Amino acid sequence: MNLLLLLLINFSFFTSDSVQTKTLYSSKTLIINQLSTNSFQHISFLETEIFGKVACNGLIVMDSNEAIIFDTPTTDSVSTELIHWVQNSLNCEIIGVIPTHFHDDCLGGLESFHEARIPSFAFFKTIEKAKLEQLPIPKHSFKESKEFELGQTKLIVSFLGEAHAKDNIVGYFQKDQILFGGCMIKSVGANKGYLGDANVDEWSKTVSKVKAKFNEAKIIVPGHGTVGGQELLDYTISLFKE
Repeated sequence: MNLLLLLLINFSFFTSDSVQTKTLYSSKTLIINQLSTNSFQHISFLETEIFGKVACNGLIVMDSNEAIIFDTPTTDSVSTELIHWVQNSLNCEIIGVIPTHFHDDCLGGLESFHEARIPSFAFFKTIEKAKLEQLPIPKHSFKESKEFELGQTKLIVSFLGEAHAKDNIVGYFQKDQILFGGCMIKSVGANKGYLGDANVDEWSKTVSKVKAKFNEAKIIVPGHGTVGGQELLDYTISLFKE
């Protein structure tokens, strides 16, 4: 039995009050933290004019030697690094990548996935925006929501309204009760961040819909900052009610 499998078996799981993480991989460009038995946070970095160097979260979920990735790393080279890690360390076939909106911290490294013949799926508004902005274009579209069969469990992606962007979606992995909120969801204590494509009037309403639909989620992964529980949804709702 290899070291990774031992880590998976012996990993200390999340509780209702906190999320325990363990770093499995770290380089200058990519960090991978284990969040639960089958779920892993990937962190890459984006240089921005306004906020400087920003750490950007994505999510890997796996079951029965299949994996799906939410959001690409910020560049093609780091995406290749991530793809190799999933294939070689998790021994998984990546059956899909899902950008949760059109910004660089979601699809900046999409071409590396396409070069590796990994299918990409996105909300139809994300594809429309990617075409308009001459960005990498996901291959397969869906409307409002889509279910994926991942091994023996289900993965649900849903558009529940505008917030950080007009095309932002969330994803829920039932097996580990983990919600990837992307940039729609803020870590506790975070500021409002970039609002250039946002609908601040609808943001709280949209997150309230997310909270109602995925009220069983125990782990919440925001687009930036610290992973937590349902308190991230409550904080984001209150932040945009001001």
